[in-house]
Parts: sequence; structure tokens; C-alpha cells
Amino acid sequence: MTTPSAAIATVVFTLVNIFIYVQALGGSSTTLAVVYGGAATICGIVANQPIQTIQCWRENQSTATPISPDVSFDFIAGGLDGFAAVRSGGFSLLFWNTSFVPKRLYFSNSTLLTTVTMGGLQICGSTQQNATCWRGDSSQQPNGSSQFISISSGSEFSCGVLESSNRVVCWGKNDIASTIQYGFGNETMMNIYAGGRHACGVNTTGFLICRGDNKNGQLDVPSNMSYEYFGLALGMNHTCGIRSVNRTVVCWGGNGAFSSNVTEDFFFESVAAGSGFTCGLTTNNFSVVCWGPDWTSNMYPQGTALPLPMILPGPCVQINCTCGIYPQSQNLCFGNGNICRPCDFSILVPPTSLPPTPPPPRPPLAPSSPSKRQRRGLLAFAIVGSVGTFAGICSIIYFMWAGGCFAKKKVHNSVQPTITATSNGGQLSSSSPISRSSTLRRQGSRLMRRQRSGTSSKHADRAEEFLFKDLAAATNNFSLENKIGAGSFGVVYKGKLPDGREVAIKRGETGPRTKKFQEKESAFDSELAFLSRLHHKHLVRLVGYCEERDERLLVYEYMKNGALFDHLHDKKNVEKSSSILNSWKMRIKIALDAARGIEYLHNYAVPPIIHRDIKSSNILIDANWIARVSDFGLSLMGLECNRDYSSRPMKAAGTVGYIDPEYYGLNVLTTKSDVYGLGVVLLELLTGKRAIFKSEENGDAPMSVVDFGVPGIMDGELNKILDKRVGPAEASEEVEAVELVAYTAMHCVHLEGRDRPTISDIVSNLERALAAFDDSHGSISSGPISFVSD
Repeated sequence: MTTPSAAIATVVFTLVNIFIYVQALGGSSTTLAVVYGGAATICGIVANQPIQTIQCWRENQSTATPISPDVSFDFIAGGLDGFAAVRSGGFSLLFWNTSFVPKRLYFSNSTLLTTVTMGGLQICGSTQQNATCWRGDSSQQPNGSSQFISISSGSEFSCGVLESSNRVVCWGKNDIASTIQYGFGNETMMNIYAGGRHACGVNTTGFLICRGDNKNGQLDVPSNMSYEYFGLALGMNHTCGIRSVNRTVVCWGGNGAFSSNVTEDFFFESVAAGSGFTCGLTTNNFSVVCWGPDWTSNMYPQGTALPLPMILPGPCVQINCTCGIYPQSQNLCFGNGNICRPCDFSILVPPTSLPPTPPPPRPPLAPSSPSKRQRRGLLAFAIVGSVGTFAGICSIIYFMWAGGCFAKKKVHNSVQPTITATSNGGQLSSSSPISRSSTLRRQGSRLMRRQRSGTSSKHADRAEEFLFKDLAAATNNFSLENKIGAGSFGVVYKGKLPDGREVAIKRGETGPRTKKFQEKESAFDSELAFLSRLHHKHLVRLVGYCEERDERLLVYEYMKNGALFDHLHDKKNVEKSSSILNSWKMRIKIALDAARGIEYLHNYAVPPIIHRDIKSSNILIDANWIARVSDFGLSLMGLECNRDYSSRPMKAAGTVGYIDPEYYGLNVLTTKSDVYGLGVVLLELLTGKRAIFKSEENGDAPMSVVDFGVPGIMDGELNKILDKRVGPAEASEEVEAVELVAYTAMHCVHLEGRDRPTISDIVSNLERALAAFDDSHGSISSGPISFVSD
């Protein structure tokens, strides 16, 4: 039997989840915004349009002004000197001043923005991970590890409701923030709304609570109406709320200057406050009306609909709405999702301060024998549990044996010498923080035989074995004319087998100089072991091998279009027409192919694999222009229980210009080392520069593409660093796609591995960037926007 306390706890838990899932907009983020610094400006996201654009009306104007008419937005928030909005999809944030000049605000998380709020000058946004603030005092930031279900900003402070405890925390100007946070104390809250020097919110029992400055009565919630609000708007000295019982608005504070006569004939879907006035979106026709002592418009007096088009009553989302959807959602969102109705707390939580008296307990029932169905259920449960336990034990034993977290085997490069520090300007650095964690997925794969140095017959079940004489004949005795490259342990030649197959044959060097660097487990054994068990569209396929005396050869499928490095840096590729890769769409497609190959290694291979030598020369392109990752001579497996942050120290190996600075400096290897290498490749694709190149601006001194590219991206001068062979992004879809790739690259080359995105994050960003070229109005489409960080 459910006790009353358990029932209340269940309701509270339901409310918390409803708010996290549906109402995670924070206090102020909505589809309606008010700018109140000078002339009042009201902005909203337009409904029933294929592109969710913004239109703004400025006081005493007769028409509204379209804002970035080719761009789609989800959320909007206004403040003292402008307004901010989140692009559809949540991957970028823009701010407009009172002259409607846009500026892009850089946020240091690869996760998507789920809300934006603005109070005074400060703008704050939240993701699934934490909150970040811009403008105003840049030192006013929340705890970096805090996660919020709701955030909102006042004039010089911001507050959020912690996901972990539902407690209110505030940051900003110390006296205001600390006073408000102390005022809420241990109250468990569902949401928070801030304005001026006070904040209000609904607690987990449905009551409205306000804390902070009360000089003008802005905290004095009407005593008979403290339980029935689903939307609030806080001005400098007043508070307004939408009553859930009838959708009318009640205002208090402002020394009693707010008259209810103006709004008593309207029903509202949302409200937004200026300094001394409030605007609301009407339920009847989604028009906007404003009222209050500071509302001075002569053309549109209090309670008169402004000349704005129909405004969305809420963001269009692709999730299931817990509390139902607006009946007109599909029309309002033009088929791009639904609008969730706000949850009615007065229905979900009974308005009572005390729990009902529990009924007397029932007498215990006499024990009875289990039914036939129960017996079958218990038997099935026992069988499934036994099988699961057995499978779990077998998995642990295999993981320990095959090279898991306790594996002692290491595969080092048999050719690569130890990398030493240089002072030639090739030091790699970055200053673009980003943090995001994601759920890592694993899937089973066939068992891998242990690496060994014995006879070649033990490889027979994994790849085709060739005779040395046949491979020599296929390459015309390894002639220089057939040489097409070099790998981690030898030279690569093009060959043609007797059955007509074109292949690439890597021959290991066998001279005494090479043997000096070889370890017991050679790069040959490493690559053969890995490629024999890995099968993926974006990994180069191993055809076979040869082991005869001192000869070690690997045979791969032939990649007709060569290495990405040659397309970017070969002297022949000078003219625009000399490579099909000289288009942004094709370059992003190649990057996505490579990222998907690495994602397979990190997330799906069992044990996971770290490549350790991601670079443009190890990304090969087949006849169909599909990119594949190659060369596993330096790869390692099964070294990380926690793939994001922990691994054992080991000697760094890799290629100068691509090697992870954290790996090189601390000898700690993680999957984020591959992410760094891929970030360098992305910068190569963007700039056309080598990983280390001679800079004419620095007197032909060596310079890394990281040091060249990252400052240009952060300073909003992306076009200055883009490869001139491709040219600046011109079409709207190109602009957004290239911006997204640039930000992704900057995140990847962060100095600390823990602040780089996971490979799944990168794949997701590149997929969105590539989708931009086929999307005319979706979450990626964009118009010309200035690329400026703040």
C-alpha cells in the first residue's frame, strides 16, 4: 500500500522530471523578449513559418523589423541593451544590440544550448552539462561542475536550480547573489525567475516563493494566489505571474502602480518584463500586448496589440510532451516539431499544506502458496539470472585475458624514435576550453587471438597469407615507380596480384638501423592483429600478410585516390580545379568519414583502440571518394577503463605536429589523444596549411597550424585563415557549416584532454555541418552572420 508520504514523494519526483524534460527553459528563456534600456523594444519568434525567424518592434514604430530572416531560432531573451537568441539546434548563440547588429557569442561547450536568459547586461545559457555566462563581469560564473534544471538572470546576478538537489544557487554581485541564495535556504524548487534584485520560483509542492529586495513590494505574493502560477515575469521593481486556473495575469510590486484593469480581458501564454512594464502573449491570437507605469507608447497604448506577427507560444521541440501539446502545434511549428503545454502544478499537486491522515493499516493477509503463474515467473527469473551471472563472469575473464584494463601488453612503434622537445616554433598549444561527456557505447566483436612472434600459421584464420615471391612480382620487385608512400614500419608499394586485384603492399624495413628500434611486439604484429579483427567502412581493409625469414609485409586494399595529405599539400594541387576536395562540402564529408572510423575504434571495438597516429597522411581515399583511416602500427588497445580521463603513463609516440601535447608532456594516453590529432586534420582542411609549415609572416620560421588557426577562429577572423583554393564561405549553408567545423576543430586541440570533446561529439557536429548543404531551413541553415566572440 502506498503511504501518503510516498505518494507526495512520487508527485514531487514526477514534477521534477516534468520540469527537466519539458520546462527546462530556465526562468527567462522563452519565445518573447523585452529590451528596456532605451526605447522599449519587443521581439518574438514568428509562428507558422518554415523558418522560425525573429521580428522586433521598437516603441512608436508602425511596423516590425525582421531579424536575420534566413535564420531559424528556438529561444530568445531580452535585457538592458539588447537581446540574445539560440539558433535552432542549440549549437550557437547570437546577441543583437539596440541597432540590431548581430554578434556571435562563443560558448565553451560542445554540448548544445538548451536555454538562454538575460538580465541587465549579463547573458547566461545552459546545456545538459552546466551553465555559462557572457558579458558584464566575466568573472561572474556558476560552479563549472554544476548542472541546472532552470536558470535566470537579474540585473547584476543570476540564479539556478541545481539538478542534484533542487536547491537554489546564485552568482554575480556578491551582496545580491548571496542574499537571494540565503533567502531560499533549503527550499527545494522546480524553477527560478530573476529580475531586478529579486527572484521567484515555484517550489516542489507548487507554492510560489520570492526572495531578495522588497522595497516596492515585489516579493509580496497575493496571499490567496500563492499556489497557481505556471509562468512569471520579473521587472526591476515588480513581479507578474500567469494564473494556471484561468490564464489571467496578476502583477504586484511597483508601489501598487500596476492596474489589473488593463489585463483582465486577456488570457496569456507567456509574459516578459521590462524595467517598469510587462508584455504578454495572448492566448486568443498569439498577439503581444504591454502594460505598466513605464509603458509610454502613444501609438500603442496599454492593452493594445503591437504590430508584430503571430508569435510562437513556446519553442518547437521534437520530444514527447508530458503535459500535452498545443492543438495547433503542427501549424504553429510548420511541421517542425510540437509545442509543449506548461504543466499545471495546481492539478498535479493538491493545494494543501499538510498531508492527509493515513488510513489505518490493513490486517496482514494469511500466507498462501504461490500461484502457477508466479511459480513460472520465479523459475524464469532464476534461469535468466543464472545465465546472466555466468555470462558476466566469462566476460570479465575474457577482458582480463584479451588485454583489458589489467593487460600488461604494450605495442610500441618499432620505427618511430623518441620525440624530443624543439624550439623551432613547432610547439603545439591552444586556448579554447570545451567540456562535454557523453554515453560511450560498446558492441561485441569476435575474439582476437593474442599477438605473438611465432610462426605465420597462427595468422591463417585472420587474413590471407601470401608468398614473398608473389608480392615481389606484384610490385615489379618493389620498384621505385610503384612506391606510393610510407607507413609506421615500412614503405608502401602499389601492386597487382595474379588474380587482377589492385593492392597496396607495405614492406617492413629489415636493415640493422631499424632493428635497433624494434621491440618484441613489432608494429607489424600490431597492425596485423588489429586489422584482422576490425571491419568498418571507414577503416582500410587488410587483405593479407607475408612472413618469411626477416621479411614482414602487409597487403591492403588499394586506395585509388591516395592520401588526404597529398590532396591538401601536393604541389600539383595549386589550381582550384586540380582536386575534387577543393569544396567545403567535400572536405567536411572526408572529415566526417575519418571521424566515423575513429569513433568505431574508440566506442565499438572490444577492447577499445587508440590509434596514436591520426594525421592527414593516414587518411586514405578510395575510388568512390570515401575516406578511411589507415596505419595501425602505433595503435594500442584495452588500456583505459575510463576512456575519457585515465590511462597508464607510457612513452609518447606519434608524428610531430599531430601528437597530443598532454600525451607528449605527461606520457598519459587517452582517446582524447586521437581527438587532438583529428583536430589538427580539421585545421588542415580549413586552412590548407600543413601541421607544421613555414610562415612568411614570421620570417619563414616554422609554425603549427594550431597556432595559426585557433587565434583566427577565436578572434572572429575565420575568412582570413580559410584555404584560398576553396575560398570564403558564401552561401548561407556554407557559412554555418564551416563555422561549426572551425569551432569543433578549436575544441579538439585544447591543451588538456579532459576538455576536448569525445569522438561521438565530433561526429555529431560534422554530421550537422554536412547536413547544412542539403537543408534549406533546418537547424543548421544560416544567413550572413558576423563571427565574433565576446
